[in-house]
Amino acid sequence: MLAGISQLTNGGEIMREDRIMTDVGTNEWQVVVFSLGDQSFAINVDKTREILRWTGVRPVPKSHPAMLGITTVRGEVIPLIDLRIYLNITPAVSQEQSKVIVTEFNLMKLGFVVDGVERIYRIHSEELDSTLTGTFLGENVLYVIKREDRNILLLDYERIVQVVNPELAGQYAVDSSKMHNMVSELGDLDKFKILVVEDSPLIRRMIQDVLAKGGFHNVEAVSHGKAAWDRLSDEGENFDLVITDIEMPKMDGLTLTKKIKEDERLRHIPVIVFSSIMAEDIKRKAQSVGADGQITKPEIDQLIVSVGKLLKRREVKTERA
Repeated sequence: MLAGISQLTNGGEIMREDRIMTDVGTNEWQVVVFSLGDQSFAINVDKTREILRWTGVRPVPKSHPAMLGITTVRGEVIPLIDLRIYLNITPAVSQEQSKVIVTEFNLMKLGFVVDGVERIYRIHSEELDSTLTGTFLGENVLYVIKREDRNILLLDYERIVQVVNPELAGQYAVDSSKMHNMVSELGDLDKFKILVVEDSPLIRRMIQDVLAKGGFHNVEAVSHGKAAWDRLSDEGENFDLVITDIEMPKMDGLTLTKKIKEDERLRHIPVIVFSSIMAEDIKRKAQSVGADGQITKPEIDQLIVSVGKLLKRREVKTERA
């Protein structure tokens, strides 16, 4: 993880802005704000590696219109996706004046081409408004961040990448028979109640589908940590395992995990952190709050393995008690 992110000043000079690490449990995280046309957008700092001037590009035949091609950054070949083309926004600058946000998530690196990069904002999860998501704002926008009398849009980057390159969806494919073998010794899988906490509708459905293929049908899904905490706090409900994303509104996944593990009634529930961001500092944070498993989203086959192991371990502990 880089200690800082390069920014361009009006004069064109590169400056460094050190990334301030947020404490676990504060519900705070940081975003890089950038522009497309006259609209501001944001991406999580933990997804961002560096910001570059225009790198040049080599076209790739038969690709999505937003897929400009490939470029080389520090010896690595990465794809370039023009977010202006993808979102049908007229560029405010020429391609040569564009900036490239180099990102890394879901175990892959790629560059997003944008008009310009503004600054880093520290935000609170409660600032994320999802009331217009999926309706007026469409499926590409997860949240609106209200800041300084303007609206900043936080995009669903995982969805965008899969739309631009549908072949990536294949990395989430799993073998149903293999999954059944992994959990066969658990017996009737419908006796286990699993809570999935994920803000991306695409990934939420994907997790539910994979769990169903593995034989787990008693699954409930919510879109943020606060909703999950409310369900867990309901004394009439008993969940056997929680699968949670990290970056979410109202309450993030690390805060949720911390609260679960500090609660006398709930601390026995295994928690798997299932995120697109698994840099070393994120792994350390997840471990510090008591997460029982940590899996990066493309490794979805490992999700069933981890679910099976943790449920088996819990059963053994219950029998001994």
